[in-house]
Amino acid sequence: MKSMKTRTGLVALAIALPLSLAACGSSSDNTASAGAGNTPAATSSDAMTSTPSDTMTSSESMDASSAVFGEGCAAVPKDGKGSFNGMATDPVATAASNNPLLSTLVTAVKQAGLVDTLNSAPEITVFAPVNDAFAKIPAADLKKVLADKPTLTKILTNHVVAGKLSPDQLAGDHKTLAGTTITVKGSGENFTVGKADAKVICGNVPTANATVYIIDGVLMP
Repeated sequence: MKSMKTRTGLVALAIALPLSLAACGSSSDNTASAGAGNTPAATSSDAMTSTPSDTMTSSESMDASSAVFGEGCAAVPKDGKGSFNGMATDPVATAASNNPLLSTLVTAVKQAGLVDTLNSAPEITVFAPVNDAFAKIPAADLKKVLADKPTLTKILTNHVVAGKLSPDQLAGDHKTLAGTTITVKGSGENFTVGKADAKVICGNVPTANATVYIIDGVLMP
């Protein structure tokens, strides 16, 4: 009769908690109540210089460009603060201000007083329309929207969702900071966003507190 020995091994699972970026900066504007859920400390909302206490390390930022996808990524600067590595170390509104593709969006964010709200949000995903997306809007209509702060705030927060969404989490319905729901369709490296099917032209762009998907259309609420 043969004796059998059974050994039971315990496997230890290490769970890495994501870094929570400390809130900084403040907006004196009431637009923070549009769903951001953060109450930042007081600084000028026009100063795109808010910096979280924790940012990506140099080794992490060096790999920032390897994570992105999409034909539009070729238009992003190869070096400097507006490059993928440069954007990876700054909070999202500051990072966008250094990217020449997003200058119209940055102007709108400043006009709405949302700089500090976006910079101080712990973890968000931003669908960022390129300049050409805003250029599709008639100039008179765009000027009117930029002058209407409540409407502008609603439109801009309709481009922001809670949490950093990776490409494999992107497809589906997502609640925005405006309180609306946007639908993302697609898979792999091909995605469209919202009712207008705005195309993701450069995706999975890291910033210190957000993941950015640059799109070719404006998402109206």
